[in-house]
Amino acid sequence: MASVLMPITGESKKRVCYFFDSDIGNYHYGNGHPMKPHRIKMTHSLVMNYGLYKRMEIFRAKPATRKEMAQFHTDEYVDFLARITPDNMDNFGREQAKFNVGDDCPVFDGLFEYCTISAGGSMEGAARLSRDKCDIAVNWAGGLHHAKKSEASGFCYVNDIVLGILELLRYHSRVLYIDIDVHHGDGVEEAFYTTDRVMTVSFHKYGEFFPGTGELRDIGAGKGKQYACNVPLRDGITDDNYKSVFEPVINHVMEWYKPSAVVLQCGADSLSGDRLGPFNLTMRGHANCVQFIKSFNLPTLLLGGGGYTIRNVSRAWAFETGLAAGVELGGQIPINEYYEYFGPTYQLDVLPSNMEDLNTPEYLAKIKSQIFENMRSNTFAPSVQMSNIPKMDHDEMEVDEDLDDPNVRKPQRLLDSLRVNDAEFEESDDE
Repeated sequence: MASVLMPITGESKKRVCYFFDSDIGNYHYGNGHPMKPHRIKMTHSLVMNYGLYKRMEIFRAKPATRKEMAQFHTDEYVDFLARITPDNMDNFGREQAKFNVGDDCPVFDGLFEYCTISAGGSMEGAARLSRDKCDIAVNWAGGLHHAKKSEASGFCYVNDIVLGILELLRYHSRVLYIDIDVHHGDGVEEAFYTTDRVMTVSFHKYGEFFPGTGELRDIGAGKGKQYACNVPLRDGITDDNYKSVFEPVINHVMEWYKPSAVVLQCGADSLSGDRLGPFNLTMRGHANCVQFIKSFNLPTLLLGGGGYTIRNVSRAWAFETGLAAGVELGGQIPINEYYEYFGPTYQLDVLPSNMEDLNTPEYLAKIKSQIFENMRSNTFAPSVQMSNIPKMDHDEMEVDEDLDDPNVRKPQRLLDSLRVNDAEFEESDDE
């Protein structure tokens, strides 16, 4: 039976750029490790077999270079990631301790290449948004929000989100970052804690839970005071309760901060039944956040993140890719190369469990009240002096590798040459 795509009524069609590199599924953190890059390939298989390739442009991004990564990370840290391998790691004992690489963030074959793919997709997506080549850019291999300037953390080595936001800041005066992963988006918050050019809003489990940061009173510092917003939640939050806090907070932030671009980290470990996360969101409850952000009609970068029950991660991200492209995917999962993962129901939904929701209406009301109070002290969106925007249209630049500014993403003509040809895909394609 063919799976149905139902157009979402009453909304304008968005131009969607979707980034996927088939190599991403080949990387493996190690036996027993909860992070499985394979989930991105599973997501892509659903995306293709639902026929979403007809509704968006699919690209393989240029991998990020060392120089591009060093726009945020230190040269020493990037050099270390590029050099260390499972074969030579015994020679890097001191550096592993210094850069927090080892247990949660193991050394595995192709580690650096994995980082370049993740970061490249987020930077390319940001560049295309900035140059008005699309309305929504999607990179499920991105969203690695724990990585710090010179330290790996929480399965994350290179912070593709920060790199993508830095790309957006070249063209946008204010960027809003929203994080719905079950874990606090600490690496992104820390990177922009003292600036008003980026506002970070993180909804996460707080209290005896990794990374232990993200309490209500953490609101930024210096020029960035009031431009970090944390929404600490308790175990078992349901769709209705999540919506009751997410939508009012985001509405308020949008009116108050007036961003011109949005980055949404869609960590799927906030779904019910996740191996590491204690929330109780259904696929539709999680996806409601994507649909709500889309309703503001701002250039939007959609990124992946956590998610450790991989059959549910791929369900949610495929469904959210559909929403980005203006359609709702039918409930019957189409035949695909990972079909057996979705048994016994072979349905797209991720359903709630019967766990108790410890987020009382009083608790959520108190959080919202405090957040709105925090913002009240700053009446207006910050006035930002824009940095100079390059005058030359990148489409008209000559493609000369020797003359390219290493800090600028490649010319559009070169990017277009990496576009996946629609003709390569048929309805029955496995990939």
